[in-house]
Amino acid sequence: MKTTVHELDTDGKPFTDVTPLLRYFAAEAGGDGLVHAFVPHATAGLALIETGSGTEEDLASVIDGVMPPDDRWRHSHGSRGHGRDHVLPAWLTPSVVVPVLGGAPALGTWQSLVLVDTNRDNPRRSLRLSFVSG
Repeated sequence: MKTTVHELDTDGKPFTDVTPLLRYFAAEAGGDGLVHAFVPHATAGLALIETGSGTEEDLASVIDGVMPPDDRWRHSHGSRGHGRDHVLPAWLTPSVVVPVLGGAPALGTWQSLVLVDTNRDNPRRSLRLSFVSG
């Protein structure tokens, strides 16, 4: 299995498109198989979404609506609403598996792999990509 870890700085933004990293890794691995993408964090998840069309803002509205960044959370250290950051990975999984065909991720036309991180307290994130050949 081939594995790499990318260190990312989200710069406080809730969405970071990691599709270019996925495409590069899949091309380096070559052939057919599966890429497992994983963020080893208690406050981040991954999503396969269309980017640049307003989907990020729509997803942010849903997250804020379902999990408001306020003081209702029992997990209460950190900035206001930080408890919801710890609930996020229960709704947006910290891992995704993407098929690879001929060294290219077999994503849909408009799909992108996005790191979702609403945690303003820690902008440093890791993304582990692992390739299992098929």
